[in-house]
Order: sequence, then C-alpha cells, then structure tokens
Amino acid sequence: MDKRWVLKTQGDTDVVNRLAAELRINKILVNLMVQRGITTYDEAKRFFRPSLEDLHDPFLMKDMDKAIARIGEALASKEHILIYGDYDVDGTTAVSLVYTFLKGYSGNVFYYIPDRYKEGYGISRQGIDWAKENKYSLIIALDCGIKSIDKVAYAKELGIDFIICDHHRPGVELPDAVAVLDPKRNDCDYPYKELSGCGIGFKLIQAFAQLNHVPFVQLEQFLDLVAISIAADIVPITGENRILAFFGLQKINKEPRPGIKAILELGGIKKGFNHQ
Repeated sequence: MDKRWVLKTQGDTDVVNRLAAELRINKILVNLMVQRGITTYDEAKRFFRPSLEDLHDPFLMKDMDKAIARIGEALASKEHILIYGDYDVDGTTAVSLVYTFLKGYSGNVFYYIPDRYKEGYGISRQGIDWAKENKYSLIIALDCGIKSIDKVAYAKELGIDFIICDHHRPGVELPDAVAVLDPKRNDCDYPYKELSGCGIGFKLIQAFAQLNHVPFVQLEQFLDLVAISIAADIVPITGENRILAFFGLQKINKEPRPGIKAILELGGIKKGFNHQ
C-alpha cells in the first residue's frame, strides 16, 4: 500500500507571534499549537493545565435526563439492573466503572460481558435471554447498542428496558430504548463528540452524582478506567478526553487500583506509587 505524508501548513504568522509573546515560549512550539487550533491564551492554558472544572455538564447530552430518571426509578423499586458491555478494553472498563458505582446504591446490580466467539459484537439475544431468566428489568448497555434496533425491540417485548451508552456513529434509526446517550446523534448538542464508551459511562455517573448531590471527588477514583479506555480505543486526546486522560494518569501513577498495580509491576513500571 502506498503511503503519503501530508504536512500541515504553517500557522498564521501574526497569531504565532502574538501567542508566543503572551506565553513566552518558543515559536516552533506555538506554531504546532496553532496548527491544532489553539490560538488564544485561554485555549493554551486549558491545554497545558487541564482542569476538572472544564468538564461539560452531563445533562447537555441528549436523553441524559431520561436515563437518570429511569435509573432512579429502578433503584427506588429495587429492580434488578444489568450492566452490559462490549468485550474490548473500552467496554470492560466502562462496565467496571458503572457497575462499581451503582453497586454502592443497590445490591441488585450485576454485569454481563458477551462471549466474543459465541455471541459476537454488541448486544446479543443470548444476553437478553439471560437477563430475562435472571429477572433483570433494566439493561444499561455500554460501548455498544447504537445499532441494535432488533435486539432492543426484542428486549422490550420481554419487559426489559434499555439505556444505551455508546460513542459509535448511529444509523438512520435509533433503538427504541428509554434513553440513547451518544454525542454523535444528529440531534445531540453535547459540545464534545469524541468521548470513549467508558467516557459516556463516566458522564452517566457524573449526571447521577450531580442530581443526587454526590461530591465530584467521589467520582475521581474512576478516572483511571476512563484514561485506559481513551488510550486503548484510540480516541482523540483533545477537549474532555485530554482532561480525563490527564487526571486518570495521575490516579494510575499515584494510587493504582490492585489490578492495574499488578500489571504495572509485572511490566517493571514501579515509579510513582506506594508499594507497601
């Protein structure tokens, strides 16, 4: 396969000179920033010094209010909730995040990861049948489901509601779910479109926490999972992803959870965290 390098054009000279003077840094570095759309002091500040305060309001995402209302109803009624996710890194980190968070509010929460070879990608009839047999009335699908029109309809026939949390581009028709969270929906005005599947899961628990007056600091323990999903799913490290990755890496370096700590030690990476 033939490959061809495409060089970015030189950034606007006036913008480069102005920004270099304001930031007091090398013009070569500033030119790289300008080529990536960073043209003001405030944009540069957000780039170099990410802040969790710059995360967007999760309720800006289409259907987020419906998703949180349905979860609240399920918790109040002590319904059985199934956290269903894709089998890749993005999907499994998303399941771990949402499952661990909701387990703090209910003992009726479980998870389901489909068998890659027996069930294939995404939501499966086998998984829905398993949910029905085990009396689950709400499935939260993570990193999958945006094109599972027939599967969601099948679940509805069985009395099972779906909340879809996906980041893949939807088709013309959306699943008939209680809520479909996907920034790539044409009718979704959420400001950032490139979240990972786990990132969507994080916005879900952020919205729950915001509505139920849970301090944001309690969510920071999950940022390591989001950072891993961002790296593994190769989504752009811009905007919210840059913020989530920045603080997620800090969590991994300073206080990794046991599984991640074991992987780091196995790989010979032992700097930056307590080994006691």
